[in-house]
Amino acid sequence: MTVNYKDIYYTLRFASAMCFIGHGLFGIIGKKIWLNYFAVFGIGPIAGTHLMPVVGTMDILAGLSLVFYPIRAVAGWLVIWGILTALCRPLSGEPFAEFIERAGNYGAPLALLILCQLDINQPSKWFSKIQLPANSMEITIPEFLLCVRITGFLLLAGHGWLNLIEKQSLTSQYASFGFFRPDKVALLVGLSEILFAFIIFIKPQRSLVLTFFIWKMISELFYPHWRLFEWIERGGSYGVLLALYLAMSKDSLNKSEKKIFITSRF
Repeated sequence: MTVNYKDIYYTLRFASAMCFIGHGLFGIIGKKIWLNYFAVFGIGPIAGTHLMPVVGTMDILAGLSLVFYPIRAVAGWLVIWGILTALCRPLSGEPFAEFIERAGNYGAPLALLILCQLDINQPSKWFSKIQLPANSMEITIPEFLLCVRITGFLLLAGHGWLNLIEKQSLTSQYASFGFFRPDKVALLVGLSEILFAFIIFIKPQRSLVLTFFIWKMISELFYPHWRLFEWIERGGSYGVLLALYLAMSKDSLNKSEKKIFITSRF
């Protein structure tokens, strides 16, 4: 199977943009839980309320820049910003699984940079446009596949963990579907997602990755509030899984597994 790197490139660009546009929309509408995250930095509720639309606008502009003219520095900032915003959740008292489950937010732009030859030793290139190498042989597919496999593992394992600890919004979803014992459903879903996470990391199968991609896209549609915004914000999760599916071929996976084996020995 021939890998179409251009499809992967656009998938990750738009998926990363979705993360930050969706996140920014929550800032514009003033999602109240953000005040908890501002409090981590000592920012009170009044100042936080005024800052939310500012931060939201910056997120949206960063996301749109990836759509229309992607710059390496912007993608690099989105990796850092994605990690920081995800870390605010456990730092504000939420389960650590919330940070892991949002791996797509920072994993998608990181995978995009790796695909397009990230080079931290050449600062001048950070302000150039993100483009695929002209020669596909220059693409570091083992490092790219390792990145998306780890990201896929984290986001599925994190969501599974949230099910195992019976996150209220998830059990409420199951109850709204008519399940008599939503706690049992959460246990089953949680164990299944953690199993899927290990499959993706250890020995991904193309048909299963496609199944996980569809499952993730559908399951994220059922948040009780602001469904569309929630679905858009999780674009990195879909994008990483779809990118892995598009990149999978016997040759590329063999190279990736060899790379994982070599790095694990040192």
